[in-house]
Amino acid sequence: MIEAKKKFGQNFLQDLNIKHKIIQSMPKTERQLVEIGPGLGDLTQKLLEVKPLIAYEVDSDLCVYLRDKFSKDIACGRLVLNEGDVLEKFKKDSLCDREYDLVANLPYYIATTIILKALQDPLCKCLIVMIQKEVALKFAATCKTKEFTSLAILASIIGSVEVLFDVPPSAFEPQPKVFSSVIKIEKHKEYFGKESTGVFNSKAEFEAFEKYLRVAFQAPRKTWIKNISSNFSKEKALSLLSEQNLSDTIRPHELSVLNHHLLFKKLQEKSDGRKTTRDSEKD
Repeated sequence: MIEAKKKFGQNFLQDLNIKHKIIQSMPKTERQLVEIGPGLGDLTQKLLEVKPLIAYEVDSDLCVYLRDKFSKDIACGRLVLNEGDVLEKFKKDSLCDREYDLVANLPYYIATTIILKALQDPLCKCLIVMIQKEVALKFAATCKTKEFTSLAILASIIGSVEVLFDVPPSAFEPQPKVFSSVIKIEKHKEYFGKESTGVFNSKAEFEAFEKYLRVAFQAPRKTWIKNISSNFSKEKALSLLSEQNLSDTIRPHELSVLNHHLLFKKLQEKSDGRKTTRDSEKD
């Protein structure tokens, strides 16, 4: 019998009802289906009943097990099983050579990173993933709530996010210590690319926006101006808040996605807006 490995953050989904709910949540499209972390293959079996599947598994022992369990599906090409680290694959290329939908029960410790990489993949059009409930709420949060952080902004700026349902620890073996949630992220745009579909003009601009968000949310309880002044001129940042009729005491979670995007754009336009030594002396 194969036991879950802590180093891979494995918790095998056992609850049949949860598997059915995941299947029912999948978009009805002709796109390729991709699964990350098939584990013991229980959800994989249900997915294969719907359409052909490409799966990625990092655990070599599980790959041996899965190749035996799904030998017929692999032989006929209905299942393509890839062994290796999916993050390494993302570094080199997309997970697929055509548009795809991603379904996964993700390990808690790496879930956020995988979701953000998938969102950046222009071929990934929809994600249905099971992650820690606390993280799911952050991705689906709206402004003026304490859960609203850069994760919600990065997801909602290119698509729609919905928490579909919660999953209790009893649905897994071994049981985790916290609740999980299944979220659905449908992409309507890309971060960068063609003018009609890209939110940003280039990869460099998108990466600058990521940096802006890290600065803006570095101390969530502090004001936006306090945080952003560590990288940009306080005087210039204050003038931007005034232009947008925003209070200089506003906190980062109180700014909408549009507010953050506009403030970022304005900061980028002001080529002299970066913090100088003289600005530092004024603070």
